[in-house]
Amino acid sequence: MTEADPTAGAGPPSSTNSAEPIPRLVVAVMNEHASGERRVALVPESVPPLLAAGIDVRVESGAGAGAWFSDAAYSEQGAIVSSSDELLAKSDVFLVVGKPSPSLLADLRAGQTVVGMLQPLVDPDLAQTLANKGVVAVSLDGLPRTLSRAQSMDALTSQANIAGYKAAIVAAEHYSRYFPMMITAAGTARPADVLVLGAGVAGLQAMGTARRLGAVVTGYDVRPETKGEVESVGARFLALNSVDAGSGEGGYARALSEEEQRAQQEELNGHLARRDIVITTARVPGRRPPLLVTAEALKQMRAGSVIVDMGASSLGGNVEGSEPNATIVTDNGVTVVGAGSLAASVPAAGSVAYSHNIAALVLHFIHEGRFSIDLHDEIDAGVVITQEGRVVHAPTAAALASLAHAGGAS
Repeated sequence: MTEADPTAGAGPPSSTNSAEPIPRLVVAVMNEHASGERRVALVPESVPPLLAAGIDVRVESGAGAGAWFSDAAYSEQGAIVSSSDELLAKSDVFLVVGKPSPSLLADLRAGQTVVGMLQPLVDPDLAQTLANKGVVAVSLDGLPRTLSRAQSMDALTSQANIAGYKAAIVAAEHYSRYFPMMITAAGTARPADVLVLGAGVAGLQAMGTARRLGAVVTGYDVRPETKGEVESVGARFLALNSVDAGSGEGGYARALSEEEQRAQQEELNGHLARRDIVITTARVPGRRPPLLVTAEALKQMRAGSVIVDMGASSLGGNVEGSEPNATIVTDNGVTVVGAGSLAASVPAAGSVAYSHNIAALVLHFIHEGRFSIDLHDEIDAGVVITQEGRVVHAPTAAALASLAHAGGAS
């Protein structure tokens, strides 16, 4: 049931009466409409800290249902459950998990703010659309991940952790044998041999989970300094002779050159052919993921082998021929799972983690009851994509310029 609205009619502070109190900022939690998305941007336990900061929290009816958070649970924490029409009319800031739905995008007005995982480098046109509408866009994708004070806001890390866990579970579901060694009266079954490519947050979690399931696990990364991290989760580190150090900026592995990728793939093929399960996790923000498992490598793998491609996206994947949210079986019997948004398939845990991240980010922007942006601040400069009708995020602006140049050239 929709509760009475204590902020109905609240508008901007009067310019003629400086003593008039500033209306409370209204933050809205919206339903997600993307296929397979069951997470919600804010869970009930995150409501009280926002209320304490002078923010009114509204939740679209049913927004938390996919992650098992009822409307009543939000109301008990002080949120106001509303219809989408009420939210659009009376809210200042909209919290979403992924990109805003087409209906929300159409109805957003100048001066409103949308906060979510907007992927502006993948879809810079969305940023331009929001800028044209005068909407402030804030994307958690751009958070400086190496900045210590931003760790509580790091949704990429929290969701990658969940996705890595789920990747190992998905691999076990598709594998037709046991993960652990099984000793029975009928004989002994050897443990699964798992290779995880990429030792970032997702990769390390996939290694640790596969190890806990009883598999023999090996991890590989182009960054040699990750050897200790791989071994810390119980996996062996695979060192390739063909690739030098691959550390990049911002906590990511650097993109390899074509020559390096070719040498890496040739040496990897031999290791891939001996594995029962391969989990790939390599991504480069805003660009096509590196190809790690070629069609030739797939042909060399044994029937019954399983690959979970966490890099699968609209831009491509780590595995040749993989598709996001699709499972294929090759002619020689290798199952390739194009993992889409794995974190969305663990909706309660994914929502809780994401909620803590987005609430921390919102509170970062609140100053004296207002949503205030300072582009000189490293966090603000990283996550604020549009402001005052312009795309102010330099990498997104560069992506738009590149698209415009390509369009003009064609």
